[in-house]
Amino acid sequence: MRKTTRPPLYGLIAEFDNPSDAVAAARRVHEEGYRIVDAFSPYPVEELSEAIGVHRTHMPLIVLIGGLLGGTLGFLLQVYVEVISFPINVGGKPYYSWPAFIPVTFECTVLGAALFAVFGMLALNGLPEPYHPVFNAPNFALASRDRFFVLVESRDPLFERERTAEFLRSLGPLEVTDVEH
Repeated sequence: MRKTTRPPLYGLIAEFDNPSDAVAAARRVHEEGYRIVDAFSPYPVEELSEAIGVHRTHMPLIVLIGGLLGGTLGFLLQVYVEVISFPINVGGKPYYSWPAFIPVTFECTVLGAALFAVFGMLALNGLPEPYHPVFNAPNFALASRDRFFVLVESRDPLFERERTAEFLRSLGPLEVTDVEH
């Protein structure tokens, strides 16, 4: 006889039909001490991310580093080409004429910042991610239409399946379901 095993539990997800209930539930989950929490909504709800404790992002630093790196490399490339590799005397001007390098340096700064912004955003969001366990949850397809979800992951230190499920049910969701890997 073959023994069937259930897939490991990824977490518990609570479904809500309006954003105010989801925000209130997310606040309560955060106040209860859960920290590995996520929320899903069909449109941006700023209070929802604040309620689950997401406040800090590294994107400004990533974009700054990209801009500085792009501008520096663009400037140094021009200095190398114009002064060291292939110097050309144009109208008696010096080889190292930094004001002439400003437009290209500016454009390289913008290019570096934009590239770091795109790839930094993808890396910080964990993208591309063609599969996520939350896709296994019943009704999760409604997250792109008219439902709001709050997920507590099983790797949270406070997570105990029965206690967490009972707590989520006390928040008044439409449904609380298991999310399996």
